[in-house]
Amino acid sequence: FSQLSFSSQNSRGTKRKWNLEEDVVLVACMVDLYNIGTYNADTRFKAGYLNELERMLEKVLPHATLKAKPNLE
Repeated sequence: FSQLSFSSQNSRGTKRKWNLEEDVVLVACMVDLYNIGTYNADTRFKAGYLNELERMLEKVLPHATLKAKPNLE
């Protein structure tokens, strides 16, 4: 698992590689969003969850500079 590499592509065509720590924190934050209930619905997350997710990630990974668009989208 640690050898897997994921990337996100933005509108300018540049790629940002996610590391394992970022992946783990992303999943943990998404689970927190779901459990809190503010941003979840029956089948998917509600509007505005990406911005809240960006704020959550900034607190845990302040130097990662992950943005709602294009990184999280």
